Amino acid sequence: MANVLTRLAKTIERRKGEDEKKSYAAKLFARGPSKCAEKFGEEAVEAIIAAAKNDKKNLTEEAADVLFHMLIMLSSRDVKWKDVLAELERREGTSGIVEKQSRGKN
Repeated sequence: MANVLTRLAKTIERRKGEDEKKSYAAKLFARGPSKCAEKFGEEAVEAIIAAAKNDKKNLTEEAADVLFHMLIMLSSRDVKWKDVLAELERREGTSGIVEKQSRGKN
């Protein structure tokens, strides 16, 4: 299932610089990294609201939007999906408390 995110990340990368009239991702990229981050935030808030309302159908849809817009935001700042996955692998099997302490976070 995670492969769909890897395929989506590759598709999103290909959308950079494409015709904004034919690609929603290209339209977001053209608006700049700040707008991409803002859109990710909007989608995250919508997912939070759906979760708070216990609206599982809407939460499922909004979660998909969050993941899509996260990939757009990462790409707009030249952060590669494979690097995010590598970071998750690095953390795998480590307590969240221990991992955060290793980065100096409480």
